[in-house]
Amino acid sequence: MKTSKLLFFLVILLATFYKAQKREIVTSDGVKLYVNVKGKGTPCLYLHGGPGSGSYWLEKFYGSELEKNFQMIYLDQRGVSRSSSPADKNYSLDRMLQDFEEVRNALGIKEWLTIGHSFGGILQMAYVEKYPQSIKGMMMVNCTLSMKDSFCNSWIPKASELAGEKMNPLQENTSPEILLKKMMEVGKKMDDEKVRWKMAFASPESDNLMNSSYREITNWNNSFSNVALSIEDYWKDFRKDAGNVKVPVLFFYGKSDWMVGPDHYKKIKFPKMMLWRSDVGHMPFLENQKDLDKAIKAYVKKYKLQKK
Repeated sequence: MKTSKLLFFLVILLATFYKAQKREIVTSDGVKLYVNVKGKGTPCLYLHGGPGSGSYWLEKFYGSELEKNFQMIYLDQRGVSRSSSPADKNYSLDRMLQDFEEVRNALGIKEWLTIGHSFGGILQMAYVEKYPQSIKGMMMVNCTLSMKDSFCNSWIPKASELAGEKMNPLQENTSPEILLKKMMEVGKKMDDEKVRWKMAFASPESDNLMNSSYREITNWNNSFSNVALSIEDYWKDFRKDAGNVKVPVLFFYGKSDWMVGPDHYKKIKFPKMMLWRSDVGHMPFLENQKDLDKAIKAYVKKYKLQKK
């Protein structure tokens, strides 16, 4: 009897260890994706922003809270951080979505929640449109659903203000090429004035802390971030498609988030939507964890999304 109990607990211990470990999942086109599965509860895929910011910083700064209620799947997207790059340089949105599905199948997960940040809103929207059966809910934390709207109505105007530069209002039909050129110009001026941190953070200390997390990973892969904004797929305006989403959505936004825009939410109408305004900039994972905790718990409770 004692031997049986010992074996039972050993199996449980091994199973727990197996579920909380780093692994490499090879996609159908040969890309090695870094995945780390930690925590317990409803499976939840983290779709990081950037493009190309990787999953490590969320795991480091906020993972312990998420892992109390979710089985977190931290994924570095193709061409990002600890994941490899595709031999054919395929970074299309469709291929990215296929990666998510291949990870889900490899982990034996029927359906999961997603939590995304910033550019991760684009990925979440495209994912739920193409594979609605895989997603039971989406948590959008300071997410954009239209990069043109965010850049034209928040990022570039605010950056210009911080850099002390006057500018004419931008139209949302401005080409990505012109927007990127303007971003580079005003970004350099912000760097010269040492004010870039004000776009996303409440203090330069938070900015430095965030940057320090990137330095903890050696041989960081920047392949995707180098090309992402030149790929037309990612410039689609998904705001108009929000009305077709059937799963419940937490839309958490910061009132001083100039990266996405504090007014970005106004043209976004999900049928099942918990809108949450927070006193924070772009990084609630660092600067207002208490309010983000409150929002996530309220969302999970309202829509009964916690696995029993």
